[in-house]
Amino acid sequence: MGPGCLMANGSPQKVIINERAAARLRGGHVWVYASDVLNEAGAQPGALVQVVGPKSKVLGAAIYSSASQLRLRLLRHELISSEEELLRLVQRRLAEAFDYRKKIVQDSDAYRLLFSEADRLPGLIVDRYNDVYTVQVLTQAWDRPERRQAIITAIRELTDAEHIVERADQRIRELEQLPAMESGLAHGEKHSTIFTMNGVKFHYDALSGQKTGAFLDQRENYRVAARYAHGEALDVCTYQGGFALHLARICERVTALDISREMLVVAEQNEKLNAAANRQEIEWIEANAFDLLKDYAAAGRQYDVIVLDPPAFAKSKKHLDSAMRGYKELNLRAIKMLKPGGVLVSCTCSSAVSEEDFLAMLTEAAQDAHRSVRLVEKHTQAKDHPILLGVPETYYLKCFVLAAA
Repeated sequence: MGPGCLMANGSPQKVIINERAAARLRGGHVWVYASDVLNEAGAQPGALVQVVGPKSKVLGAAIYSSASQLRLRLLRHELISSEEELLRLVQRRLAEAFDYRKKIVQDSDAYRLLFSEADRLPGLIVDRYNDVYTVQVLTQAWDRPERRQAIITAIRELTDAEHIVERADQRIRELEQLPAMESGLAHGEKHSTIFTMNGVKFHYDALSGQKTGAFLDQRENYRVAARYAHGEALDVCTYQGGFALHLARICERVTALDISREMLVVAEQNEKLNAAANRQEIEWIEANAFDLLKDYAAAGRQYDVIVLDPPAFAKSKKHLDSAMRGYKELNLRAIKMLKPGGVLVSCTCSSAVSEEDFLAMLTEAAQDAHRSVRLVEKHTQAKDHPILLGVPETYYLKCFVLAAA
């Protein structure tokens, strides 16, 4: 630990928080907001600190951010006395996360190996895409060179990874007041590959400007959608073809749309990887989802299967009302366009949108469409993106399978 991180007796700095934050930590959450910190005691950016509540009660060990509204992220309720003990904890938690994935991931060589708070290493994400591994640092603590190197070393030892890329999110780095950096190789020489999930192949390039491939958190929901696939299908907000490619193996006709031409180019490349297994070529359309669904609904277009997987409309609670209006418009038009017996797979990836709110919206959309709609199944993000009880923000992806009479 650097200067300013230790007290005179050699233990980490004490950061004092109020009762509201202490109650949140006791309830299982791991975040302390800046507004709930009473005394930061000169803690340095990224420091390991002691968390102290009212009446001088020690609540545990946390990592500190001088810039984020999430001032503290709790690591455990017991103290961590030294940098060496912290690095041992990191290695142990990485090992536990990797062992968990060995048990729950099936039919894929791409999945999330470490999911931040849900794997008890908040602010750190590790993904695997076949033979290329990626690391993302989301907070000041893991940006320290010695800690970053310890993380890379642990990944190599635990997975035999030969190629590791550190992906830099410029917006996060600005928010955390970290120096600008480009994504780059942390180990090895390879940054692009082809991975497989559920028997479907995808391109991946860790150094491209945007995330490429398919959404790992939808892996199990892709399989669910394929289970209900039949006839003619429409995939709305296809990104790089995740749902469309799964449907194309079964459906007689698949149309997929996205607003990004760049993403559709990769989707078409992914289609070529899977051409031998697909029943028909997919029709890719560059369009705004709201505009196209409005036109299609007005034209009386009908489908056996419709998938709605839009980006997060609600980044936070303050955007919730406008987000729900957007979700309702898309789902209302989709329900109107379903053939009798048709299936709608409707998703939201906004943690700010609760399961109850989303179901209420779907109910209103069905009523306004004058359709009788059954809830057939409901799902969350894939198991390699675990939901940590007490931290509701880790439950963000909701996927509902609905059938219209």
